[in-house]
Amino acid sequence: MFVGVGAARVRDLFKKARKSAPCIVFVDEIDAVGRRRGGAGVNLGHEEREQTLNQLLVELDGFDQGARIVVIGATNRADVLDEALLRPGRFDRQVTVDAPDVTGREAILAVHARCKPLGEDADLGLLARRTPGFTGADLANLINEAALLAAREQLPVIGMAQLEAAVDRVLAGPERRGRLLSLDERRTIAYHEMGHALVLTSLPGTDPVRRVSIVGRGRSLGWTLTVPEGDRALGSKSQLRNRLAGLLGGRAAEEIVLGQEDITTGGADDLLKATQLARQMVTELGMSGLGVRVVEAGEMGLAHAHSDELGRRVDDEVDRLLDEALGRARAILAARRELLDALAARLLEVETMSGVELAAIVSSNPTVELHGAAVPRTAARTAMPVSTGARSTAAVARRPAGAGARRGTGAGTVPPPWLRTLLRAVAGPRGGRPRPGGLSG
Repeated sequence: MFVGVGAARVRDLFKKARKSAPCIVFVDEIDAVGRRRGGAGVNLGHEEREQTLNQLLVELDGFDQGARIVVIGATNRADVLDEALLRPGRFDRQVTVDAPDVTGREAILAVHARCKPLGEDADLGLLARRTPGFTGADLANLINEAALLAAREQLPVIGMAQLEAAVDRVLAGPERRGRLLSLDERRTIAYHEMGHALVLTSLPGTDPVRRVSIVGRGRSLGWTLTVPEGDRALGSKSQLRNRLAGLLGGRAAEEIVLGQEDITTGGADDLLKATQLARQMVTELGMSGLGVRVVEAGEMGLAHAHSDELGRRVDDEVDRLLDEALGRARAILAARRELLDALAARLLEVETMSGVELAAIVSSNPTVELHGAAVPRTAARTAMPVSTGARSTAAVARRPAGAGARRGTGAGTVPPPWLRTLLRAVAGPRGGRPRPGGLSG
């Protein structure tokens, strides 16, 4: 590190700009030199960087009305910029460039596909609807990956199949078919991934599952791809709780199939993401028992600006959210164990299952909502025992008097045992009639 080089380069840059006026000075990733400085007695940055920032501030103050120089800076971390950079007369106008919407994505795809041979089945509008959250760089990479896939297959044009494969490649990384795994490992991966997929499919408000595979991509041994149906700016508490359950669905499937003592290391990334999401719900989003208080915010915000007691409460709330999500995932998979086995066997057979096939198999096994847990309709006869003193959310439809007490022309029949148990479970605290709503007849 040569001391003073950064400040000298800033002086030379603006000296050349004044000679070339009118001109535009563009500083990309300005947070590299414009990061917030430390307060009194606190040095959070490097001294050389602070000298460069000070020289930049001096040069920005030296403009007059006839300078005819426009200085533009770009960053993804506007929250860490020094306050002096954002004062009037410097970078006092901020333009936020969000990720493009579906119309913008289609236009960007058209720009990058302009000089590439597209097949007749290539639908850029459909591709734009399937890539919410993609930036311009992601879309450019998508088109390039599709072109490479078509070239490897020696195809004259880029078809929709190559574009779809390129989306998976951009999101999850390239396929790794060279790694040899034992049958037991592949079976474990299949159950793990189907645990994610089945929990996400069973809960409302989650992103639809688009593809499930046990073919490794990037650093993962298997993957479950979920893509939002459209651009979404807000997320509700229930959606985040369901997302937590989906993230822990793989671990829950391993516990059910392999047992507590034989769970694997395959869910490390899922646990990390779930913990980060749960902590964000507690410390930043006010979605826990701590109320609306923000405990931690940003890189240099309120982190550690709280008591040890509050820190323990935060940890307790994070543990509660994670335990609740894991319990919900266990309940769903235990109730649909036969479907989980069938899906895992099918995934072992085909290695990669599309969201359409997954939805078709799941829809052929309808469920009913019983006491907040998804239960297969065929298993509703053996409902879980519920305390008769608690208010039930399920009930059995009642028929008018004399309308359903007979079967054919014979006399009234005694209800089967499973129905009597269900009637007692959903009855009121005093053994009255079933409460209305919930389970249909």
